[in-house]
Amino acid sequence: MDALNRLVESNAISRLAERDASLFTDDIDARIPVMQRFGWTDLAEKAPGRFILLANLADALVEEGATDVVLLGMGGSSLAPLVMSRVFGSAPGRPRLHVFDTTSPVAVASAIETLDPETTFLVIASKSGTTVEPLSLYAIFRQWLETALSRTVAGRHCIVITDAGTPLEKLRQRDLMRMALGAPPTVGGRFSALSMFGLAPAMLIGVDLEGLIARAAAMENACHFAASENPAALLAAWIVEANEAGCDKLTLVMSQEFASFGLWIEQLVAESLGKLGKGVVPIIEYAATPPNTYGPDRAIVVLRLTSDSQLTTWSREIAAAHPVFEITATDTLDLGAEFVRWEYAIALAGFLLGVNPFDEPNVAEAKSATNAILAGTASVPSAGADYDGTWVTWAGSAPMPAPKPADREMALRDLFGGSREGDYIAILAYLTDDETLLAPLHRAASTLSAATGRAVCVELGPRYLHSTGQLHKGGPNSGIYLLVTARDRADIEIPGQKFTLAALNRAQAEGDLTTLAAHGRRVMRVDLPSSERGVVTALAAEIGRATL
Repeated sequence: MDALNRLVESNAISRLAERDASLFTDDIDARIPVMQRFGWTDLAEKAPGRFILLANLADALVEEGATDVVLLGMGGSSLAPLVMSRVFGSAPGRPRLHVFDTTSPVAVASAIETLDPETTFLVIASKSGTTVEPLSLYAIFRQWLETALSRTVAGRHCIVITDAGTPLEKLRQRDLMRMALGAPPTVGGRFSALSMFGLAPAMLIGVDLEGLIARAAAMENACHFAASENPAALLAAWIVEANEAGCDKLTLVMSQEFASFGLWIEQLVAESLGKLGKGVVPIIEYAATPPNTYGPDRAIVVLRLTSDSQLTTWSREIAAAHPVFEITATDTLDLGAEFVRWEYAIALAGFLLGVNPFDEPNVAEAKSATNAILAGTASVPSAGADYDGTWVTWAGSAPMPAPKPADREMALRDLFGGSREGDYIAILAYLTDDETLLAPLHRAASTLSAATGRAVCVELGPRYLHSTGQLHKGGPNSGIYLLVTARDRADIEIPGQKFTLAALNRAQAEGDLTTLAAHGRRVMRVDLPSSERGVVTALAAEIGRATL
């Protein structure tokens, strides 16, 4: 394996363990921020020292009658807790965890209507302490708490996870919030699964952290082995060799128990490796697809339980036509080991691909565009067609066809029909994280993929802005983007802000539209009259038919 030899020849495994920033850049000045991002390499070893504090906090919340914990965060601050809550659920007697990495007023309004402020506790998670989504959501939920509780008691219902000295930590003091849990400043968001950002929410819902961390610590040790026996080095070398052979669509197929883990891997891979025109495109498969439907650009990772005989058979069948890297897990506690394996692997893959895995140079662009739209200082590409209340906008290097498509389905057919060998299609949907709403889109994505041979993914906005958004702008220009928004009437005022939650949600979508267009990406926006299930299902049906 040539990539593995390159790791050996460069002594990359030892240099990573020694936190050698020269592994990722020859620029002396650029090494300083890299040196400040190596704190994740021993998180599993250090985690048990935090257990007593977290266990005491979890017990206290149960004694105070907590039934629900609402986590407000984005990207690296929210995806690991989201995955652990879906993989493990809540232990008996522990509160349920609701992860809000959205600015959807529909989702927030539903939570406010159904949760009880007297038994609901907030966790506000932001490494920088300046992230607009959790801060805006905190302002809304805090006002909601204070409709039923005094200011002091409402403050006791709020817990902060952030770096020391951030604006969020100072807000905690002003708002009399219960406590701040500090995260290591040397750990970047997407590498923070085993820091307080992941450990605290997991402990609150009763995850077996001792078992999880024991598996993680064993993997942490194994990631220092020689390359031929190193699970992270083997994965990194396989990813890079597949990528260099044209198989850059890293397709994630997992046993059902691990299905949500793909969301975390997706961010780690896309944001760490998608830059400088390079990139590995993660594709989450929610069901094992017939082997003959994949194009030649697929490299497949199979993560399966040893007891999953169906996926074992599928893996053997698909390996006849595509490169496959198979990982077996004894049980779900092996999730701890996989967090570590993938972090080390992607760091080593960054070295092999010649990119810095610890920065995200293009993420700030969409944020700046969003702020400019909210401030009224930036314009948004206008719709080129109105199909019975659905407004369609063509932007970037996907201009409106001539003649103009007769209907919405024809517009979709034209967009997808322009795909080329090696392209992928991303459906960027600003909708609520509701499986009944999203299932038709996932089915349509599978149909579209089978019909075109292209990899197709469904991404939720604004979540993807802190995940695959880096790859969309900074990676290779091989994506076709269908941006789906909706003009729902639901809206919520954000205390202390001049804009509403709906305005923020819409500005985020439009900020990404303008940024993708500025990078010359092929993008089309479909602005639906609402996000009602029937409206979304009808669009999904048209996506599925668009290549027939």
